[in-house]
Amino acid sequence: MSSSPSEKNVDGTSASTDPRRPADHIDAVETDGDIVQPRLGFVGWLRWGWRQLTSMRVALVLLLILAIAAIPGSIFPQRTADPNGVVQYKQNNPDVFPLLDDLSMFDVYSSPWFSAIYLLLFVSLIGCIIPRIKHHAKALRAQPPRTPARLSRLDDHRSVERTIDGADADAAASDAVDVAEKQLKALGYRVARYDRGRAWSVSAERGYWRETGNLVFHIALVGVLVTVGIGGGYAYTGQKVVIEGASFVNTLIDYNSINRGRFVSDDALQPYAITLDKFDVTYEDFGMPGAGQAGNFAANVTVQHTDSSTSEGKIEVNHPLHVDGDSVYLLGNGYAPTITVRNAEGEEVLSQPVEFLPQDSAMTSLGVVKITDGMPEQLGMIGFLYPTVVELESGAYASAHGALNLPLLTLDVYQGDLGIDGGKPVSVFELDTDELEKLNGRGTDVESIELQPGETADLPNGLGTVTFEDASPDGANDTLQSVKRYASLQIHHDDSATWVLVFALLALGGLGLALFVPRRRMWVKATASDDDRIHLEYAGLARGEDPTLAAAVDDLVRGHERLLDGAAPRRDTSAKGA
Repeated sequence: MSSSPSEKNVDGTSASTDPRRPADHIDAVETDGDIVQPRLGFVGWLRWGWRQLTSMRVALVLLLILAIAAIPGSIFPQRTADPNGVVQYKQNNPDVFPLLDDLSMFDVYSSPWFSAIYLLLFVSLIGCIIPRIKHHAKALRAQPPRTPARLSRLDDHRSVERTIDGADADAAASDAVDVAEKQLKALGYRVARYDRGRAWSVSAERGYWRETGNLVFHIALVGVLVTVGIGGGYAYTGQKVVIEGASFVNTLIDYNSINRGRFVSDDALQPYAITLDKFDVTYEDFGMPGAGQAGNFAANVTVQHTDSSTSEGKIEVNHPLHVDGDSVYLLGNGYAPTITVRNAEGEEVLSQPVEFLPQDSAMTSLGVVKITDGMPEQLGMIGFLYPTVVELESGAYASAHGALNLPLLTLDVYQGDLGIDGGKPVSVFELDTDELEKLNGRGTDVESIELQPGETADLPNGLGTVTFEDASPDGANDTLQSVKRYASLQIHHDDSATWVLVFALLALGGLGLALFVPRRRMWVKATASDDDRIHLEYAGLARGEDPTLAAAVDDLVRGHERLLDGAAPRRDTSAKGA
């Protein structure tokens, strides 16, 4: 059978009968010209997918994707950190909220898609690290490579001719390499001798800390992922508003809102109590830059610990109070005017401090009062508190300063169904007026109720009275203390924080080693000659970019020369007795 042109070698012989090629060579098999790739099969595809997933390239891509996936967590309020913000976002964006909620934009870090990326990154890193650990452990036990036969081919190569003045050339060459071996050991190199014929050489290698640091970095990264993933199941974060003089007990029922990990049981919380004794805040005076702006905040508290002991503490911004394993943060503050409402018969139906939410830097605050019993119909009030009231040209009120210099409380009264009897959760800071009748204020013929501390006014339609209580101690009628303040506290518990810090520091240390420790090899070779000379060669090779390699080779040459000059060469005694 004659061979086709595609089956001929360049010398005209048949590729299938060429004795210079093995029988199983691809050119020795007659084909129709098509190359058929072997089928991988199910196991082959699994192996291919595993190799792709556990490659460092894919791990870096997954790390980048994880960083991108975390961006929505900083754009949208999260239920775990800002539940009130989620409620507010729902009110402001009722159309897009359901879609975003279905995409878990308000629970990003516990969403299925974020968890999938997280787990894939975890598996990818584990798959990358284990083979590299085995390879690195093998490299640590291996000897430095043999000295190349032609060191002159390396870029960083130096050669020196040295006269030995009648000394034994072979002994002088061996001694020169002995000196180089000690020199390289002192510089932190691992060394190995490779002597052959009349050529003596030492091979040295250093920089294993570079790969060690790289592995430490990736292991620490896995440690962070594991610690955050497992530690999050044992962590909880709750919010509580505490008014001056009131106490908070660390139990589930006493939180305004709480988000706890899946492993946090009902009895996992330490039952300590925190009493807000006084909330201190300073404001810039009139005429000063930033007049009316708040300066320092401090919540002075008394803590009753689980062992019945008590202690005093102070909670400030960025300075949490640590109590029985929990960290208590100060999130915000505001005013809580004490409001008393009596019905037409003079019976007290409500008397309590009501938290008002600040609306601007001058502490103009908005609050809601809800009365469910004791009246002919349910009553709701929307109030504004102006700590230092001023009247604008339009007749509206505003606050000129955050301190209680001239407080004024205005109330608009609504009557009807408050919508709290249907079992649907309703925020205490909101009043749905759709099913309510407005009795006074803008849009009616009755003016809004205006009260200063200690004053009482009649409710519309003869429903009763409302009093703005003066909270000054002992009836001192002190304007600056006439309204109580409240502090918004966040209680956070996370035992994994210490381990996250440890692994983060390990990751930084490993990254520093991987970036700044050079991986390089050095060789020193001495060749004896018959003319009272030895030929010394020095060479270096870097693994990766190493701009200091040439300088390191020069330093090795100079140091070796100084050491050789200080050593007495052995004389040639082979001619004695001849």
